[in-house]
Amino acid sequence: MTYRQSIPGNPHIGNIDTEQQPILAWLAISALVLFTAVCLIGGIGSIFRPAYILLSFAVGVLLYARYPTFYLGFTWWMWFVTPFVSRVIDFRTAFDESRLLLVAPYLVTLITLYGCLKNLPRSYREGGLPFVLALIGVSYGFLMGMVNTSAFTAARAMLDWLTPISFAFYLFINWRNYPRYRQVIQTTFVWGVLVTGVYGIYQYIVAPEWDKFWLISTKLASMGNPAPFQIRVWSTMHSPGPFAVMMMAGLLLLLNGKGFLNFPAAGAGYLAFLLSMVRVMWGCWVVGLLAMFTSIRPKLQMRLIITMLIMALCVIPLSTMEPFADAINDRLQTFSNLEKDDSTQVRQKIYENGLNSALSNVLGNGIGNTFIVNKEGKLESIVVDSGILETFITLGWFGAVIYVGGLVLLLLKVLQATELQYDTFLAAARAIGFGCVIGIPIFSIMLGNSGMIMWSFLAIALAGHKYYQHQLINRV
Repeated sequence: MTYRQSIPGNPHIGNIDTEQQPILAWLAISALVLFTAVCLIGGIGSIFRPAYILLSFAVGVLLYARYPTFYLGFTWWMWFVTPFVSRVIDFRTAFDESRLLLVAPYLVTLITLYGCLKNLPRSYREGGLPFVLALIGVSYGFLMGMVNTSAFTAARAMLDWLTPISFAFYLFINWRNYPRYRQVIQTTFVWGVLVTGVYGIYQYIVAPEWDKFWLISTKLASMGNPAPFQIRVWSTMHSPGPFAVMMMAGLLLLLNGKGFLNFPAAGAGYLAFLLSMVRVMWGCWVVGLLAMFTSIRPKLQMRLIITMLIMALCVIPLSTMEPFADAINDRLQTFSNLEKDDSTQVRQKIYENGLNSALSNVLGNGIGNTFIVNKEGKLESIVVDSGILETFITLGWFGAVIYVGGLVLLLLKVLQATELQYDTFLAAARAIGFGCVIGIPIFSIMLGNSGMIMWSFLAIALAGHKYYQHQLINRV
């Protein structure tokens, strides 16, 4: 099927028909993959890091300008695999404390900022007010960060806040291409679950040298020990949290798909998801599943139940056999004794230290400047493992009310979608968005890689709603 609508927000004049001959797109992506492989094998770190960032950005610009759906898939894969590439090149050369390579997916994603700024004036008429409000709130936080900290620190932290909103706005403003974008996202996440799930299991069993080297260098004890069967799986991502968010989204999308890859992807994906030990996202997956199940027609509900039963037959034998069973069961048992759980106590301490300061902070500390005033009246850096605390400490009441207002408005708009009774992808997208939002009190899920999942799936759900409304008007 060919779509001849122009693509708002893209700098080219052509249309999506150009993707029928995507030779140049594949050549550009293949060149980046080949260059990466050669440098990793050869251990060429000093040249590779800046070159990888520049080449990725150049490929992203090309795809954004001429092959929009390729750009969409390429951007997600940059988020999926760049941390893995960074760990391997660190192991082959030397550990880079600046984590320079991790800037690459941010820059590729921020290409969408061009279309975002170009279309902001008309976005209100298109229904884009939620994104405008979120951008205003984040911009305020950035200005406060510039005042209270260095420009570099504020700019680096700004990437985590701005990137998800910019990309989500891109998905929304191009609602006319919803059918193509839906197909690309579905396919990308099915393959993403399969690849990252398989590697996650391998990581747990083998503990590859580059992963052990990275774990030792970063001294992140919360991610387990650098030994087989003692790692909290983070697969190709940079930590278990973002990996679990991505896997939660992908596993819900698998329930919508019909391809032959779905069941092997589910087997690997669910097992790796459990081995991540991220209980928050286990709960968010349950919430998302319930939201998806209750929003579709009875006929589709029956199909969903059958799909889940078949997937359960693939997953349960794997999760109940050694060497996986003990680790998973130990983590599951902590649900019945949360008051004695270490991570629960840590989060309680975080709230005790930061809640009063966060809610009394009118102006905010600014992006990149997460501090509280201790009992001695001195600034003290804190670990923020809560989206609520992160938002109010960083943006203050002024920025937080605007930012949260945009998110709430987006949720309300997505709730108005009734088409998800017939479009299971739309139902899954909304369920993923809701599942992520549920995790905000316990996890800064609106930032960085995790924020890409939350904002993007809410945006594509709104884009789908707008697309179907437009189709209905045309029929009338």
